[in-house]
Amino acid sequence: MPQDFLGLFLSYSGPVTYLIVFAALMACGLGLPLPEDITLFAAGLLAYYGNANVHTMVAVSMVGVLLGDSVVYFLGHKYGDQVRRRWPLKRILPDDRFAELKAKKKKKGNKVIFAGRFMPGLRAPIFFTAGTLHLPFRVFFFYDGLASLLSVPAIVYSIWYFGEHVDKAIKIIKRVQFGIVGVILLLVVIFFVRRYFRKKRLAAQTANPTK
Repeated sequence: MPQDFLGLFLSYSGPVTYLIVFAALMACGLGLPLPEDITLFAAGLLAYYGNANVHTMVAVSMVGVLLGDSVVYFLGHKYGDQVRRRWPLKRILPDDRFAELKAKKKKKGNKVIFAGRFMPGLRAPIFFTAGTLHLPFRVFFFYDGLASLLSVPAIVYSIWYFGEHVDKAIKIIKRVQFGIVGVILLLVVIFFVRRYFRKKRLAAQTANPTK
């Protein structure tokens, strides 16, 4: 879990918390490398710590998620290949992936939109493709909104309700992370020590080959 990312959110309180969560979720929807689930996780923790109202946070999160998804849809709907062939979408949605998503859309229909909400790596490409294929916005919004109604409140309310246990888990994770770092450093040292003595032994064997 990215502790620095969570720490950034949890260092704020009051109205600014809603703005930060909203902006982060908008960025997630646009395909930027920000973890949406961690953002919702942080939103729930903010409510648990009393930095924000949980019901307001759920509403703000829903708006941020749906607005970000809708922007991606409209980019695909209006500009299509013109936008897709430019950076950064050219990297996110290359020709082979675009063709694959089109095939899935034709085969599985609007279920792909619903499933896309639960597929972080493919979410933005799927919604962009839906716009490019000129899927009616009301259909897109219905399936995306339905999936969001299941995922967004579930994450935020769960973290808020079980905040005490989550807080303990985070403290344990921090301690474990320090332990893991120590183990990794020890393994690296062992690796280089063994490598050094292996080279030294091979050099000795080369200098004094056995008959």
